[in-house]
Amino acid sequence: MIDNLEWKEKILKDIGILDINLKEIEGMNFSEKEKEAISRAKDYREDCKYYLEKGDQITSFECVSYSHGLIDTIRIIHDII
Repeated sequence: MIDNLEWKEKILKDIGILDINLKEIEGMNFSEKEKEAISRAKDYREDCKYYLEKGDQITSFECVSYSHGLIDTIRIIHDII
């Protein structure tokens, strides 16, 4: 079983990876739908931080995971991964 500190460390690591992936796509040309997906991913990243601060690690982890999924989809579409 993962304790709260381990959850927090994992989530913070995931936020760091997400930030790297967001920087990787900065300045690229996107369709309006892709821009919407990126905006939502950034919103989920902020939600992740909010829930982590409130001590809700499960919801925080769900938010960062969803954000990663959106950004990874953009990265796949643009042949980055």
